[in-house]
This record gives sequence, C-alpha cells and structure tokens, in this order.
Amino acid sequence: MSTDLDRFVADDTFPTLIRALAARGATRRYRKGTILINEGDFGDTIFIVLVGRVKVFSDAASDKEITFGIFGPGEYVGEMAIDGGPRSASVITLEPVACAVVARAALLAFIAEKPEFAITLLSKVIQRLRLATRDARNLAFIDVYGRLNQCVQALAVPGAAGTLVVPERLTHVELASRVGCSREMVSRILKDLESGGYVRLVDRRIHLMAKLPQRW
Repeated sequence: MSTDLDRFVADDTFPTLIRALAARGATRRYRKGTILINEGDFGDTIFIVLVGRVKVFSDAASDKEITFGIFGPGEYVGEMAIDGGPRSASVITLEPVACAVVARAALLAFIAEKPEFAITLLSKVIQRLRLATRDARNLAFIDVYGRLNQCVQALAVPGAAGTLVVPERLTHVELASRVGCSREMVSRILKDLESGGYVRLVDRRIHLMAKLPQRW
C-alpha cells in the first residue's frame, strides 16, 4: 500500500528537488489545530507538506495575530532553521496534515549533493522576505480597508456568471489575521460592502458582485 510520501515522491507535478528532499525525511501526520512550530523556539527540522494546509503566523500578548501565509502540498516551512537560530514564526495545521520532516543535517547533506537546491532555497527565502516587507509596508501606509481590499482581490478567482469569488471559507477572525486588524473592523467593512451591493456572503465565501470602491 502506498503512503502519503510514496504518492508525493511519485507525483511529477511537484518539483523534482522537493520530491527528492522529501524522500530523505520521516513522514508525520498531524490533526487539525496542531502547532508544528512555535515562534522563538529553537529547531533543526523543516516540514515539507505532503497533504493538507498549514498557516504561518505570529501573535502578540494582546491576542492579535498576523498571518504570513497559507501553504499546501509541495511547500515547505521552517527553512530558517538552517542557521540554527530561533524560529521566526509559528506554524499551525488548518486541517489534517501529512508532512515529510527533514532534519537539518539531512538538509545540509542534500544541499552538498544537489547544490542547485541552495538556489531554490535562497529564492524561496527571498520571496517570503519580499512578501513580509510588502505586508509591513502595507501595515504602515495603507489603511485597513485598503488592506482588506487587496487581500480579497488577491484571493478571488472567477466564479459563476462572470463574478469573482473567494473560494476559502474564511471567518472574520481569519480575515482580520491576514489583514492585520480587529475582527470587529472586518465585520463592519463587510457589512457595509454587502449593504452597498458590492459583495455577497454565501456559506462564508465572499462573492464580489461589483468592483470594490477605492475608499470606504
């Protein structure tokens, strides 16, 4: 019987190097809501997602949370552990997840054998740093409505009758985490947009019925 790792390694829709690295790891399965990485802890493993989705986030003593990204099969998290320093963010499973857990020593040995993967890894770190820089700039210079507008537009895909729809079932708390504001503010904005005929909320999915206004 094939395992999650066997199926992942055999699936050529994923990059060859990621599949080869995953084969060096141990398969672990996690329930929804499991913390894989705690911000500030020291760790020496990376997690390659085989099945399911995980969220990378940071929270504060005030219970406010900001989401840095949602990652699914073929993505990896915890790559900053390569320097032996503390974890820069936390990671939690959003649903049942299977991962290939690769130790730092195995990762370094893989890079020695496949030096081209170092460029892949560096590119991924740079990409995520750019996204973090963009988010920090948006928090500083763009108001809450502008950030929510950008977030919804980025998540939306074509739906029925020429409209756009956000396929994820997002709670107001989850949206607030992605945007960097309070749940109450997200609720107020969405209620106003729904009253104005710009959006419809169906089964926790946001349907864009018209082009969102520039300002709220």
